[in-house]
Amino acid sequence: MELLIPDWTDIPANVGALSTLRGGGFSHGAYDDGHGGGGLNLGVHVQDEPAHVQRNRTLLRSILPAEPSWLTQVHGVSVADAAKVQGAPDADACIASEPGAVCVIMTADCLPVLLCDAAGSVVGAAHAGWRGLAGGVLENTVSAMRDRGAGEISAWLGPAIGPQQFEVGQDVLEAFAVHDDATRSAFAAIAGREGKYLADIYQLARRRLAQVGVQRVTGGGFCTVTDSRFYSYRRDKQTGRMASLIWLR
Repeated sequence: MELLIPDWTDIPANVGALSTLRGGGFSHGAYDDGHGGGGLNLGVHVQDEPAHVQRNRTLLRSILPAEPSWLTQVHGVSVADAAKVQGAPDADACIASEPGAVCVIMTADCLPVLLCDAAGSVVGAAHAGWRGLAGGVLENTVSAMRDRGAGEISAWLGPAIGPQQFEVGQDVLEAFAVHDDATRSAFAAIAGREGKYLADIYQLARRRLAQVGVQRVTGGGFCTVTDSRFYSYRRDKQTGRMASLIWLR
């Protein structure tokens, strides 16, 4: 497997975290590693060969303390308890406050956000595509962690579409501006194309996190569209899914 280990310098010693990359698995064709080799597609909903996806998930499971708590992501704001997940419920975030429960989020351009508290007592993972981000998925995840006793929370922003590639319309800008007009600064107008913007999803996420007291944020230097190590729906349309995971040891 090819893995991305977060550059999260203050992560507690009892917290494990990683993101998968595109290579090192068993998928082929549109789901390969981008160079004709086996791809590590973990999505069961993207028309990949089911047996290949299962082999990829089994490979990932071999380095984890337990089976990840897979979700059915719907671009919403619901938060699940990773220790109680059964049957891939509809949710776009999960938290864990006991060792061994593995939070997981799948992406292929949307922003994965991993969170933990300074004491290493609660962790969380959120799928922050623009709809979920605008709707409050990060705020809901932080709130759920604090309900479990989390103290100071830090976050890592995983691989997502970069600010020079994320073209959006006026509707996306307004979805954020209605909550916080200052977020207009995260949108750069595209010359000659009225109502079209380049959006910085990393800046948007940092602002939403700051508004709920999460100031220690790392990561955010990736672009899934331009970096072939990553699956990208916007670049390839038919493609696989990567996973970002976090757990307590």
